[in-house]
Amino acid sequence: MADKSVKSGGITETFKTIFWALFLAGIIRTILFQPFWIPSGSMKSTLLIGDFLFVNKFTYGYSWASCPTLRGFNFCGFAKDWDGRLFGGEPERGDIIVFKHPASEADFIKRLIGLPGDKIQMIDGVLQINGTAVEMVPDGNFVETYDAQGPMGNLPACGNGAVGLGADCVKEQFVETLPNGVSHLTLNIADRSGDNTPVYTVPEGNYFFMGDNRDNSTDSRFRQPNGVGFVPASYLIGRADRVMFSSAGSSILAFWTWRGDRFFKALN
Repeated sequence: MADKSVKSGGITETFKTIFWALFLAGIIRTILFQPFWIPSGSMKSTLLIGDFLFVNKFTYGYSWASCPTLRGFNFCGFAKDWDGRLFGGEPERGDIIVFKHPASEADFIKRLIGLPGDKIQMIDGVLQINGTAVEMVPDGNFVETYDAQGPMGNLPACGNGAVGLGADCVKEQFVETLPNGVSHLTLNIADRSGDNTPVYTVPEGNYFFMGDNRDNSTDSRFRQPNGVGFVPASYLIGRADRVMFSSAGSSILAFWTWRGDRFFKALN
């Protein structure tokens, strides 16, 4: 009987340990940080497919979007009709932000370009904010290998035309400086539909996002449901500040594809 009691107590303690470990992980994921893998090339060259980062949730405060989503179910979905945030800090132009897509509620990561009340437009591939073109300085080329990238096996789009597997895939690179002084890299592939747009006036309580890989980004330049459109403040999840780990292969276990130069890399 004593052995059964000890065995029973051991099982109980194991379940308690698992419960509290999961509870603590849930608290951390809900309140502090959320892990995020980069699945697409829309933020190249700032973020590469296979980059892994933690999203800082307490930067902008908390809304229904701050809660974890499991198999499409958001644990705070009941609060979607509330468009406010608790303990909210204001995002700044140029921040790299993870947010919920306003239509699909999938997690997206883009750069914040337009604040409430801003007028945003693209003219011949040059970003215009409130009627003024932002500064763009050529910065050589971004060169990558034309090959399958990441677990999804995506092939990159190239500015140097159709190239074969293993060849150099080249895009023009620029340093773009936003009105608040934030500078970052953008890429140009070719003349695309997003290079010339109407003027978008960002509504109050909403934000306008774009990918740094301008010709390969589904963002606020394009209407929902396929595009992002304007993003309500309550759909923001958090800010990305640093790449923690990066793998160029289809599996994290393929250590020979790890990008050691991107470990703990600060983002701007």
